[in-house]
Amino acid sequence: MLTVTSAQLLEWVATFMLPLVRILALLSTMSVFGVQTVPARVKIGLGVCLALIVAPGLPAVPADALDSWFGLGLIVKEIIIGMAMGFATRIAFAAIDFAAELIGLQMGLGFATFFDPQTADQTSGIGRLLGVVATLVFLSINAHLMIIGALAESFRILPLDGAVFGGNAAMAVVEAGRAVFSFGLTLALPVVGAMLVTNLALGILTRAAPQLHLFAVGFPISLAVGFLLLALTLPYLAPMLERMFQHALELAMQIAR
Repeated sequence: MLTVTSAQLLEWVATFMLPLVRILALLSTMSVFGVQTVPARVKIGLGVCLALIVAPGLPAVPADALDSWFGLGLIVKEIIIGMAMGFATRIAFAAIDFAAELIGLQMGLGFATFFDPQTADQTSGIGRLLGVVATLVFLSINAHLMIIGALAESFRILPLDGAVFGGNAAMAVVEAGRAVFSFGLTLALPVVGAMLVTNLALGILTRAAPQLHLFAVGFPISLAVGFLLLALTLPYLAPMLERMFQHALELAMQIAR
């Protein structure tokens, strides 16, 4: 007859709950799956499925790991690890939002904002367009599967009862913030540079012919040039986004290491 003691049961629960905490923290902060439009039940169900897959291959956790101050520290550490890795995966989408703000400002669409249900924030039409393109690229290159693979690898690099974050991990998170501005400027630079030349040309034209109404002439020209440049740069956006997602995954693994 198979008998299970209370100590063994608590050990199994602890070995399952600690990976679940890290996985749920990652799912709640990562891109695509961490948005508010994804129901909480879907996130919890996916987290439980991943924990059931990962937990059997992990070393056993002491049975008293969840009902002590040491266990509370382990839970906090798992939350920090999961949120840090999830934040690293969002840098590409944050860079796209930053680039869209720059492009919309140069095109004169900075005031054309609406409510985005995914981020629960105000976003521009350009940002919505680039966000949909980035989501399609994200799913087409199987970046979500790469993130799950990085998550499984993180349990080997950072065991459940292993060391905590060091200074290098904090610097990696700071590096993620720097990458947002770097990637955002890289994405927006072609359109922003061309719009700068267009605005200079409109300024010279207005100076040469003061009777021209700047807003009546310049605004349609700025919109037309901006949309034309967006149409020309969209085919080259996918390879750049793929490199950005790859950098985000490398950064997530760097945080774990």
